[in-house]
Order: sequence, then C-alpha cells, then structure tokens
Amino acid sequence: MAKYIFVTGGVLSSLGKGIAAAAMGALLEARGLKVTIQKLDPYINVDPGTLSPFQHGEVFVTDDGAETDLDLGHYERFISTRASKKNNFTTGKIYYNVLLKERRGDYLGDTVQVIPHITDEIKNAIKVLNDDYDVVIVEIGGTIGDIESLPFLEAIRQFRYDVGRNNVIYVHLTLVPYIPTSGELKSKPTQHSVRELRAIGIQPDILVCRTDRPLSHAFKKKIALHCNMEVDAVIACRDVETIYEVPIALNGEGMDNIAVKLLSLDTKEPDLSMWANVVKKVKEPEDTVTIAMVGKYVGLKDAYKSLMEALIHGGIANSVKVEIEWVDAEDIENAGADKYLADVDGILIPGGFGERGIEGKIEAVNYSRKKKIPFLGICLGMQCAVIEFARNVCKMGGANSSEFDRETEYPVIYLIEEWYDFRNKTVQRRDLSSDKGGTMRLGEYPCVLTKDSMAYNTYGKEEILERHRHRYEFNNKYMDTLVKHGLKISGTSPDKQLVEIVEIEDHPWFFGCQFHPEFKSRPLDPHPVFKAFIEASLKEKKLLFQDSNIQKLEVCE
Repeated sequence: MAKYIFVTGGVLSSLGKGIAAAAMGALLEARGLKVTIQKLDPYINVDPGTLSPFQHGEVFVTDDGAETDLDLGHYERFISTRASKKNNFTTGKIYYNVLLKERRGDYLGDTVQVIPHITDEIKNAIKVLNDDYDVVIVEIGGTIGDIESLPFLEAIRQFRYDVGRNNVIYVHLTLVPYIPTSGELKSKPTQHSVRELRAIGIQPDILVCRTDRPLSHAFKKKIALHCNMEVDAVIACRDVETIYEVPIALNGEGMDNIAVKLLSLDTKEPDLSMWANVVKKVKEPEDTVTIAMVGKYVGLKDAYKSLMEALIHGGIANSVKVEIEWVDAEDIENAGADKYLADVDGILIPGGFGERGIEGKIEAVNYSRKKKIPFLGICLGMQCAVIEFARNVCKMGGANSSEFDRETEYPVIYLIEEWYDFRNKTVQRRDLSSDKGGTMRLGEYPCVLTKDSMAYNTYGKEEILERHRHRYEFNNKYMDTLVKHGLKISGTSPDKQLVEIVEIEDHPWFFGCQFHPEFKSRPLDPHPVFKAFIEASLKEKKLLFQDSNIQKLEVCE
C-alpha cells in the first residue's frame, strides 16, 4: 500500500506549494521510491480548460488529454512519473461525480451531504493512485482559511484514520517574513496559520518556512514550541536562484530524512548529482541568447510557465542562459516589429485563443522570415506562420483563420469538425455549437516526420508523440499552393489528414508545430525542439557578432 504526504499552504497564496511538493517528489525518487503527485483544487470549474490565463496561468495538458492545473507541469519536470486525469481533481469535478451518483440512485434513501458524501468522493479520488506507487504526494490548492478548501481538508483529516497513522504525514508551507524597519524575522504568521490548521484537526508533521534568509536554530525552536512540533521538522526554504536548486536545498535541511522516518520507509541515500549538474549549468552559463516571446498574456508570466521552463531546458542543453524578451503582440501592431525584435536572437510565438494581438503575431512571423531570425511557432504560432506565408508569399490577400474571420476568402486555418483519434480508436466530431470545455484535440497524438527535414534532424526518428490543445487546423485545401511556393510540410498524422509541422527551407531555422512540445520538456531531459531552437539562435548570434566585427575592421582599415 502507498504512503501519503499531504501538502497544505498558509498565510498567503503563491508561496510555492507546487514547487515544494515537486521537489519533495524528486528527493524521494532519488531515494529509489516510485512517486506520483496529485493536485486537489478548490475552484468549482470542472477543470481549468475554460479559465483565462490571466486568472489561473497556463493550462497544462497530460498524455491522456486532461486539462489541468499548471502545478502538474512542475510535478512532471521534477519526477519521472507522467501525470494523467487521475492527478488533478477540482471541487467542480468532485461535486459533478457526486451529483451523477445521486441522479443514478447510488445514494437512494440518503440525504446527500458534504460529510460523508463529498469527503468520501475526495478520498476515493486520492485512492485511485495508490496501487502503483510507493508514495503519493497530494497538494491541496488554496490557503488555510479559505472556505472553498474546507471539504478537502476534512477529507485528508479523515484519511489518516482510514489508512493508519504511519501511512500519512502532513506538510504545511508558510511564510516567515523579514521586517526591515525592525530588522527581525517574524514567526507570528506561521503560528496563526498552524493554529488554524490545528483547529480543523490537522497537526502538521513538517513545517516548510519560506524565507529570504537563514533561520537560526533558536528561531526554529521558537516556531516548534508554538506549533507543537519537533525542532528538526521546521524546515527553512530559502529563495534560490533557480527552482531546480530546491531539492538540493530541502535535502540540506534534512526534509527527506524526516519524511521517510515518519513514514517508516527503508530507502537508500539520495543521489542528487544530476540536479547539481543542472544547477551548475543554469548558474554558470557559457553564453547568453535573447528570445522574444511574442504573446497576448505577457502581463502574467505564469500563462507561459511551461514555455519559460522549456527555454531554460534548451539553454541547459546548450550551456547558455536564455533571456526572455516579453513582447506584447498588440505593441507590435501599434509600433511595428523592428522596435521590439531588432536585437533578439530568436523569436517564439506561443499558443493562445482569440483574435486580440493576431496581426502583431503575424507581423512578427513576417519579420522573422524576412530577417532570417530563428523562429519557433507553437500551436497558434504555427497557424500565424501559415497565414503570413499565404498572404505574403502565395499572394492570398486576406488569408486568415476562420477563428478570426469566418468570411475570409482563404481560410488556410479552419475549425476541425472531424478527425480520427488514434488514442481512443474512434472518430471525433465537433462544430461551432459544441461545448467549449474539454472539446479540443487534447493530449498525445502520433506524428510521422519526413526524413529530409529539419523536424527529422531535430528528433532523429520518423515517428513522435506530442501533446495537443487546439480546435483549429491547417486547411488541406490550400496545401498544394502553399507547398508549391516553398512551405514544407514535414510532419503529419499517420493518416496524413492533419498537418503537424511546417518549415521554410530557405531560412536558418524556421519551425512551426501544431502541438505543444513544452509540455514534455524536462531539466534532466530537454526537449529536442527547444534544444535545436536555442542552438540555432546561438549560432545566428555568433554569426552576427562575427559579421559585426568584420564590418568594424573594414571601417578601421
């Protein structure tokens, strides 16, 4: 039977529960244990698929097509286990399941209540993962004191009694602020947070204190005394330069030792050399490249969290630091591409939905194509590349996506209403009247690569599996015209009905993909697309630097 670690947070949100849970998973995995991590979110949406990125950050997609919280991206980047639909449950999903059972008659005769029916459903959701793992880490979304979180907290309180005290521990993450005017660290927020947690029946076994400076033994002892804990169980979690240093930092505080001891797990000492190597490459790069991220959600960086990390991974693979230049697509529409893109080494256009900023993205593609700047277009970014090529190379004036212009004469991107789902072996059908939630082409699909292509050189194999999240596709009606003018189709679905990758041959590196490669990138295993993109950007930077030096020499002579 699996052991369980429940991670809660107090004082305020965005303290980093997801990173702490993921880092703990990495430490336990380094000890030889099989680990998975689950997120329980208190919001009433069934999943985050229809939430604005400005409200909730990116939507992370799993192999089996689940639209999940962005923390699942952290989990996958820190541990080897891949997440699925079983790894993310919301209040909406829990209540939805209970209501379906009530309508079906499963509770016939009962008054359906939060306790026991909702809490039992939450406990059942946690237990779906217990057969295949040594340790299941469960992160509870929100902050202690939020009314929305109470059913989840009650469920995990009961859980310890259901499976046995030696099989469950509680980890609580709090803030220890430093007050500059008094020159003191303050423990009161932590004390109040733990008091509130204990009031609902949960005594934390490990306390993780977010802080920007070291905590003395005397300070830890004070917290331990007020929170009814062992002093060794008070863990300082200091700010670090890179999140991939967190497992090393928590190991230095003895966190994994305490966890395995409390859970009565017999494990080897962890080997963290791979993480140390990652941290070294991040902190000691040999060079720097600047990548322009041309998007519409740049006001909230979490909207592109997996992309940001994947670019870092591409930098790790090339021993360089990647600096991201955040460019609002609407600014390009107002002031032109040259103002924002003249000094970058590569241009990336990410996925997104809606018409806002589209013309700025298309202008950025045009700038990249003409100026020979390495380009990576992902999902909507690929679609913008196809639209730009159709308009400016194939002379299809007004070419567009039917998402943005239903009356366009050249809908080179259109709504896919029917496709073969290779995962489920069924034909899927959608139209404009379909529900918005969970109706896109979601999850992992196969893609066959053309051998004589940049895509094949990047991956080094003929068939790949990548994750998708989109409704609109390349319109095959215009394929012959686009190919005739120089657009290369280098990746398609096995039945050749869906275009997955486009390239331009007369260009240093121009790659557009319908899928989201960022969802599969790991610091210990950088995705080949980001590795190649950063490598191409570095190469172009060096060539430009050489050309600049030659011009200076010619002027001097």
